[in-house]
Amino acid sequence: MTEGGGFTLERLASFRAKIEREREKAPDRPVVAQLEGEYARRRAELAAALGLAEPEVDARVEEILYGPPPDPGELVPEDDAVIGRALRRSLAVAAAVVLLIALGIWLARRPEPAAPEHALAAAAPHAVEAAATEAAPPALPFTDVTAAAGVTFVHSTGAYGDKLLPETMGGGVAFFDYDGDGDQDLLFVNSDHWRHRPLPGARPRHALYENDGAGRFTDVTARAGLGEPFYGQGVAVGDYDNDGDPDLFFTAVGLNRLYENRGGRFVDVTARAGVAGDPDEWSTAAAFADYDNDGDLDLFVANYVRWSKEIDFAVDYRLVGVGRAYGPPNNYQGTYPYLYRNEGDGTFTDVSEAAGVRVSSAVPPHGPAAKGLGVAPRDADGDGWIDFLLANDTVGKFLFHNRGDGTFEEVGAAWGLAYSREGSATGSMGVDSGALRNDGDLAYLVGNFANEMTSVYVSQRDRRLYADESIPEGIGAPSRTALTFGLFLFDADLDGRLDLLQVNGHLEEEIAKVDPSQSYRQAAQLFWNAGGEARQPFVLVPAAATGDLARPIVGRGSAYADIDGDGDLDAVLTQAGGPPLLLRNDQALGRHWLRVKLAGDPAAGVNRDAIGAEVVLTAGGVTQTRQVMPTKSYLSQSELPLTFGLGAATAVDRLTVTWPGGAVQEVAVPGIDRELTVAYDPAAAAVR
Repeated sequence: MTEGGGFTLERLASFRAKIEREREKAPDRPVVAQLEGEYARRRAELAAALGLAEPEVDARVEEILYGPPPDPGELVPEDDAVIGRALRRSLAVAAAVVLLIALGIWLARRPEPAAPEHALAAAAPHAVEAAATEAAPPALPFTDVTAAAGVTFVHSTGAYGDKLLPETMGGGVAFFDYDGDGDQDLLFVNSDHWRHRPLPGARPRHALYENDGAGRFTDVTARAGLGEPFYGQGVAVGDYDNDGDPDLFFTAVGLNRLYENRGGRFVDVTARAGVAGDPDEWSTAAAFADYDNDGDLDLFVANYVRWSKEIDFAVDYRLVGVGRAYGPPNNYQGTYPYLYRNEGDGTFTDVSEAAGVRVSSAVPPHGPAAKGLGVAPRDADGDGWIDFLLANDTVGKFLFHNRGDGTFEEVGAAWGLAYSREGSATGSMGVDSGALRNDGDLAYLVGNFANEMTSVYVSQRDRRLYADESIPEGIGAPSRTALTFGLFLFDADLDGRLDLLQVNGHLEEEIAKVDPSQSYRQAAQLFWNAGGEARQPFVLVPAAATGDLARPIVGRGSAYADIDGDGDLDAVLTQAGGPPLLLRNDQALGRHWLRVKLAGDPAAGVNRDAIGAEVVLTAGGVTQTRQVMPTKSYLSQSELPLTFGLGAATAVDRLTVTWPGGAVQEVAVPGIDRELTVAYDPAAAAVR
């Protein structure tokens, strides 16, 4: 199909369907008028590109959505049958309404039943056809080097048989340079034994591994002061005190922890900093970001659901043929996230309520609405202020838009980021953002529950208007069956385009007994980006071409870094209740690259690691955009240096840094296939 302005009749039809869904919710909402205006603009461009009149474009869009129109003319006898069927359906609907009212009265009066057992479909879901593509991905083998690299960590859940929900949800990981020697070290977050049911043996510990620069790791947990056991979930990395050493914030079931890095040894400063949170909360994802552009890193923390062992047993999720099981959080009360403002003196202030990130349900009893598992800090609309996308499990996603005055407005639904392309909330978990097409549009990708496609929200030339393009991008059909936790965008083959790696694994060990389409252990998936000119931009790389990446695991967290200094990006995948996979990227395509590391200036209002900065590189006629942001995937953090694949290009034409706060700095690039450190230069940086 010939494209007009980068979209097709099929994409225009998808956009029309989105408008109708929004109109059904409330026709007078301002977003409906905004969407109609955008539709009119797109229709005009597409009509010009296809040589059609605009009414003909509308007719074709309607045919795509609703099928061909009936023949014109008077009603014939067959039409009477159609009307009769419609009338009978109307009467049937009316009868069903009466039955539902009667059923509601009966349900209100009946005695409280035992917890239900959930019966899942016994057959695989109907497959969604993937579009054909003319592009074939290269071989991108990843090799399991976990044991050879010296990594012996094993995640522990503390499970003893009662199937408590946190047992199946953990497994954060982080790549970061804890000792400042220039290579990426590795941290694994562990859970713990339950206090009410300790297991034999030593309590589980988190694990910090020091990288020797060649991808060989040594356990330095005890030496680094990280030996305290607690029921951990995820981690955020950031130099909150701007002293040049990255600090660590751990989320947990219960109290969270902040460890300050003092020259390679970590000290618990949680109480002084004031970021422990509520002991009854279950915190998950967390991110350091400078939301007020004052030069120090603030802290956003997602909370999942209101949980305790007693609540878990009261919910009592069950599966037919299994009994008590790990399941979705539909029947748990929601929560509020935390937003902590960094005061610059080692302390934080909880500004969650004042800043407007405490969203309550519109449905009585109007309690906390969030069920957060993933967070993506990003300037969603390009106004110079960091926003936060909160991926919620079974409720709509929230986008907290930064007004620039210390407050946020929740605009997820209004901007098209809250729901799936069908208008439904999904079981959202890991999240990342990036420029998929190298064309100025921004995308948010969200991993979802089994039988839900990975969400691919792409801005529609307007950074305040997004649409889920999972199917046309080529990710929807292959991702539907998988239960995806962690995912991230990275240039796996150094061709200058962002690829997608998603980590999969089910909650329930015995899921195959009740749903043959599912398995507990699932293979990760690597989607190769064929580029915007391809009919299907993303192509699933065959398992045989990805090496050990295709090994089925109970996947949870994930992160990437260049662990061995060869320029391409390696990966780590975590498991719930098992060992991780440390995967070396063994692609051999001979492409060039450039790594860029930024150094901010707190005195000039730019945080030390320039988290939130945007770097734009042009080489070989391709312009790429990357954000300095370690927070991505599920409960995890990736390295700070940015890797740009250059393909066959042997020089960089232009490199531009937009620092937090808006100053723009042009940078000379002396060569390629190296790491370039760029320091903030007030003389060279200008606010635009």
